[in-house]
Amino acid sequence: MARFRSLRVKANWTVLLIVAHFSYLLIGATIFQILEREAESNNRNHFQMEKLNFLSNYTCLDGQALEKFVKVILDAWEKGVNPSGNSTNPSNWDFSSSFFFAGTVVTTIGYGNLSPSTVSGQVFCVFYALCGIPLNLVFLKQLGKCLTIHLSRLERGMFSVVPHKQTVEGLAVSLFFITGSLVFLVIPPLLFSYVEGWTLGEGFYFSFITLSTIGFGDYVVGTDPGKEYISLYRSLAGIWIIFALAWLALVLNLGARIMELVIGLTHPGFKKQEEEEDEKVSPSKLED
Repeated sequence: MARFRSLRVKANWTVLLIVAHFSYLLIGATIFQILEREAESNNRNHFQMEKLNFLSNYTCLDGQALEKFVKVILDAWEKGVNPSGNSTNPSNWDFSSSFFFAGTVVTTIGYGNLSPSTVSGQVFCVFYALCGIPLNLVFLKQLGKCLTIHLSRLERGMFSVVPHKQTVEGLAVSLFFITGSLVFLVIPPLLFSYVEGWTLGEGFYFSFITLSTIGFGDYVVGTDPGKEYISLYRSLAGIWIIFALAWLALVLNLGARIMELVIGLTHPGFKKQEEEEDEKVSPSKLED
C-alpha cells in the first residue's frame, strides 16, 4: 500500500512537470507573438518603403535588379561577410575569431552569424563538434568540482567564525553567487557595452543569451566593421564564456538541490520512493 502511494505521488509529480513545461512554452509563445509580431510587420513595411524610395531616386534601376542586389547582400550575410564597409574589413577567420568560433561550437552556442562555407570546413566542423562537445562537458564538470571545493573551503573558513551550520551554508552560497554574478554577469556586460557601443541592457542581454547557450546571433562581439578591436578581444570573450558556463552550471546545480529539498519537504512520499530505489540499486552494483 505504501509503495502504491509513493508510485502515485511520483506519477502525479511527473504529470505536473509535463503540464507545467508545456504550459510555460505556450505562455512564452503567446507573449512573444504579442510583443514581436507588430514590430516585425512594421519593420517589413519600412523595408518595402525604403526599397520603393530607392527605386524612385535611382530610376536607372528596376525592381528585379534591386531584388537581385538584395539577394547578394543576404547571401554575403549568411556566409559571415558583413555587407557594410569594404574589402578591408577585418577577417572573420583570423586566429582570435577562429578561437571564438571554436568555443561556440564546443559549447553548442552557435550564434549562426558565421559558419564554414567550404566542404572541408563543414566536414571538419562535424567531427570537431563530435569530439569537442563531450570534452567540453567533462571540462565544465571538472571546473564545477573545483569551484565546489573552493565553496566548501569557504564554508569551513566561515564556520570558524559563525558556528551555525545552516547560517554558514547560506552565507557561503550567497557570497559565491554574488561574487560570480559580478565577475561573469555584471562586469562583462559593462565592458561589452563600452567596447561595442551597446546599451547596458543590450550588453546584459548578450551575456545572458550567450551563457544560456541560446545564441540567437543578433548581438555578437567583435563584428562591427567600423570599430578597431584588440587582437585578443574575441579570444578573451571565448575564455569568459567557458569559465562563466562552469560557474553557471554550478549555480544551476545548487538551484536543483534546493528544488529537491523543497520537493522532499512538501512531498515526503516522493523522497522516500527515491531513497528506496537507491537502496535497491546499490546492492545490484556491489554484486556486479
